[in-house]
Amino acid sequence: MRLERLTANKIKIFLTSDDLFERGLSKEDIWKDSIKWHQLFHDMLEEASEEFDVEIQGSVAVEIFSLQAQGMIMIITVDEVAEDEEILYDGFIEMQVRVEGCDDLLYEFESFEDIIELSKRLLAINICGGSLYSLNNRYYFLMNKLDPSIIETSASLLSEYGNPSILSSHILEEYGKKIIENKAVETILHFFK
Repeated sequence: MRLERLTANKIKIFLTSDDLFERGLSKEDIWKDSIKWHQLFHDMLEEASEEFDVEIQGSVAVEIFSLQAQGMIMIITVDEVAEDEEILYDGFIEMQVRVEGCDDLLYEFESFEDIIELSKRLLAINICGGSLYSLNNRYYFLMNKLDPSIIETSASLLSEYGNPSILSSHILEEYGKKIIENKAVETILHFFK
């Protein structure tokens, strides 16, 4: 589990499928509203509270984005409570959960050779496109707006050569260097056959 503070009252939590499995959970448990899920959620809030020195009370909006084979991202927004406003919850947290699928895959690679080999495999099964970035001596391959029918196949191939990234595409846009936009597979194979 990785935590990232987005704003003063917004926290991003990335959970891999392995994180969920270690806790005896699956993504489907979110919809079941299970006791295990509530326990995990409270553990995550407690860890976020300690790490970022934020008091989490009152109403909390939770957006959950399923990343298919990668796991899930949760964006937790804590409603700000004015100092003179009395907190009626007394440690109780009111959740408003919105679950969305994510049709983007973002993977991190150590070497460019891995991306060349990945591109060959993707093109062999008629999957093209993608954008390539570099940041902090790593390469990032983003496949966005994927057709739901190819997400699992794409994710499994990406996983063979790289690792799911916890960075957001917004961070890459702002801080990374864009190498190829939208046609990474075709461009890479044009120059590196």
